[in-house]
Amino acid sequence: MTTRAQFDQHMVPNYAPFQQVPERGEGPYVYTEDGQQLIDMAGGIAVSALGHCYPPLVEALTTQAHKLWHVSNLMANKPATDLAAMLCESTFAERVFFCNSGAEANEAALKLARRYAYETRGAAKNRIVAFDNAFHGRTLFTVSVGGQPKYQEGFGPCPTGISHTPYNDVAALRASMDDDVCAIILEPFQGEGGMTPATPEFLAAARALADQYGALLIFDEVQSGVGRAGQLYAYQAVGVTPDILSSAKALGCGFPIGAMLTTAEIARVLTPGTHGTTSGGNPLACAVALAAVDTIRQPQFLQNVRDNTAWMHAELVAMGERTGAFRDVRNLGLWFGCELNPVLENRAGDIMNHGLQHGVMLLVAGANVVRLAPALNTDRDVLALGLSKMEAAITDTLGG
Repeated sequence: MTTRAQFDQHMVPNYAPFQQVPERGEGPYVYTEDGQQLIDMAGGIAVSALGHCYPPLVEALTTQAHKLWHVSNLMANKPATDLAAMLCESTFAERVFFCNSGAEANEAALKLARRYAYETRGAAKNRIVAFDNAFHGRTLFTVSVGGQPKYQEGFGPCPTGISHTPYNDVAALRASMDDDVCAIILEPFQGEGGMTPATPEFLAAARALADQYGALLIFDEVQSGVGRAGQLYAYQAVGVTPDILSSAKALGCGFPIGAMLTTAEIARVLTPGTHGTTSGGNPLACAVALAAVDTIRQPQFLQNVRDNTAWMHAELVAMGERTGAFRDVRNLGLWFGCELNPVLENRAGDIMNHGLQHGVMLLVAGANVVRLAPALNTDRDVLALGLSKMEAAITDTLGG
């Protein structure tokens, strides 16, 4: 049986996983090697949007595995072409670049924005405006654009030409703009930064200011995309359309894939040789993502997400009232952040650990927010059971 001690013996210590070691997953459940059943309300950090081993995805992967794995980007392939067409058909996009992760998708988005400004306005137009508490990935460029210094510490010097302003502060954003700005990058709903939604006024101002200064508006939808918001992408729910959008996580529902979506006009500057990736657009990942997106984009599927969102929000508010645990319950679709009251201040991790003892997998977003990102197709009775186990974890934490 695999143990955490064996993991620690051989792995670089940049992770601190739970003691439990999963052996298999099925739908909304994870089963550990020692036989424990866990309800997955974490979704692999908003990745497993269709749960574990969803049969159509297994079939898509298995079928493609018997056809073609890799030919490099020296050749086109059908799954990548079909997936790009489906994403363009379902969004504002006209062109797609495939990669392997959210960080790569954001790296591509930022490079494209600078390249487009260079080609159309000149080298001096290169500054990127980003926001405090943002998270855009773990590459040196993306941690520099992300607004959390703890992820940059010890890795300097960082890339320059990046400004940070407070999230949801329209006046501060307006003051940060000038003719040297090539892009504004933001998350429509900050996940790692504490589960904070962008206000409609802030999003509208970002769009208007980008247009005014000839900058591109980038939406980081690595976590908020692919059905999580009750639409295929969150920009469709909030009513503001970006120029560039990054996607990953739920795009492959557990199979690594990322994508950058944009318009034909902007994409034209990435000519052959300007950017690339070895495994991006590989047939295996694209076949899985094609099946995932085709499932999630269906109107009835998205309506069910919206229905369960309203139900789950009411249940969490009621839980907070019963236990006194929550100061606020925030969400974007089936993506919830429960900010803790002073009686449980900075004890989100304790609730998460007690949750495992009760058979539910939870997330945190900092020390004071419990985060939930269940599979979008989880039955309501399973969601209800998961919430009851979460409440038991809260009761244990209050008692401790």
